[in-house]
Amino acid sequence: MRRESADHTLQTTALVHEAYLRLIDQRRVEWRNRAHFFGVAAHLMRRILVDHARRRRAGKRGSGAATVSLDDVHSVRGASSEASRLDVLVFDDALDRLAALDESQARIVELRYFGGLNIEETAEALDVSPATVKREWAIARAWLRRELAAS
Repeated sequence: MRRESADHTLQTTALVHEAYLRLIDQRRVEWRNRAHFFGVAAHLMRRILVDHARRRRAGKRGSGAATVSLDDVHSVRGASSEASRLDVLVFDDALDRLAALDESQARIVELRYFGGLNIEETAEALDVSPATVKREWAIARAWLRRELAAS
């Protein structure tokens, strides 16, 4: 949530509580390890933020999209803080398109951005080497930068 815009209406505590409620409702998940847990949590947080943005956009007032910043994860759009703010729904759509091309790259972005995992934690969650995560992360960022620039 530290990467969210100042006017974001979903509080950090509310996001964590919602993610917790959804996690404890997972009855068919066999937790393999801590990294697996963080992977599922990252996916749930992505869904929560996207759902929140959709509700906010559809709302009577504002109808504006929630914005997210990628500053702390090697900005997708560019160097300036303002330029790195983007609509969470546009980002989600781009991430879905990336998943259609390369599921592992999309998963890396999801874990790094929504889950806040570092390279090593992401590698553990995906059971790959840190070098693979670094390489795929760089490729995914470049692809997202191009896609989001066209948006």
